[in-house]
Amino acid sequence: MSENYEKATFGGGCFWCLEAVFENVKGVEDVVSGYTGGHIDNPSYEAVCSGSTRHAEVVQITYDPNVVSYRELLDIFWKIHDPTTLNRQGADTGTQYRSAIFYHDDGQKRIAEASRQEVQKHFSAPIVTEIVTQTKFWPAEAYHQDYFRNNPYHGYCQAVVAPKVEKFKHHFKEWVKP
Repeated sequence: MSENYEKATFGGGCFWCLEAVFENVKGVEDVVSGYTGGHIDNPSYEAVCSGSTRHAEVVQITYDPNVVSYRELLDIFWKIHDPTTLNRQGADTGTQYRSAIFYHDDGQKRIAEASRQEVQKHFSAPIVTEIVTQTKFWPAEAYHQDYFRNNPYHGYCQAVVAPKVEKFKHHFKEWVKP
């Protein structure tokens, strides 16, 4: 991996949705589904789903800032999930599905806070997205990686993931990988 790549970590509901969208963004080199923000090491999916670990389902995005900026990634993030629902996205409920931006440095923190303030104008309800420092990231189990790509006909993928990918492609045509 090039030394020019940077990382962004977002939580916005099920990581399958976020991963499927961000894998289609120009300048994104890699997207890994995982967990962060909790208090135990190496959590399992089952433990995270219990809500007892305080981890969020997230994606960690490796991207080339010369192609796509952190701010542009945030623009996509705000559009593909509902940042006004606390601990839920659609039918997925629990703290693991919270809307969160885990910043990697002070520059990302400033950009994320300014972006949240600007985007708030477009929502009638308050944005509940937390902006917190990135702690240890734990990759999710192998079967969660590239889930949409590997399981496009799974019911959840058809009903929830595919519409988010299409929404991204419709609103961000210039950012879709060829």
